[in-house]
Amino acid sequence: MKRIMTILMTIGIIGCLTIFTAACAKKQVKTEEQVKSAEVSPARPAEEKKAVDEEALKRAEAERLAKLREQERDMKLRREIQEFESERIYFDFDRSNLKPEAQTNLKRKAEWLSANIQFSIVIEGNCDERGTSEYNLALGERRANAAKTFLTSMGVSEIRISAISYGEERPADPGHNEEAWAKNRRDEFKVK
Repeated sequence: MKRIMTILMTIGIIGCLTIFTAACAKKQVKTEEQVKSAEVSPARPAEEKKAVDEEALKRAEAERLAKLREQERDMKLRREIQEFESERIYFDFDRSNLKPEAQTNLKRKAEWLSANIQFSIVIEGNCDERGTSEYNLALGERRANAAKTFLTSMGVSEIRISAISYGEERPADPGHNEEAWAKNRRDEFKVK
């Protein structure tokens, strides 16, 4: 029993010393800077997150606008190519010399080709059905080469231009009269 009393007393003394030591410990006083930094610290990550989110939104918007501009450029270029290919030049019967309106058309084509050096073209010479196949193939070639020569004289590199003749094989109008034949005596242009 004496032993139990000694143990209980020892525990009591240790408990009192622990309470006394904790009670007498110097209380930590926070400085004004510590208080301010504690108050600002929770707000800082929120501000940083907001700034990061805003930056990500700005980047996403810039990327969206860049894609939109690229799509607009592509659409514009497709329209230009379509217009380029739809403008044909026409010839008189059994002739390969360029008319004034054909020269005007070819000048526009030369300007477009100079501005769009990534493209090359094929000039397709065509004829009406009158004449032999051999003669019309040769005439179609002369017509395609007349346009090619004109374009090279306007500064378009010869290696960007191919000339081919289809003779009478690809009529634009299948009719058998002067109106149809006038439509068939032409050069067509294909962008590649």
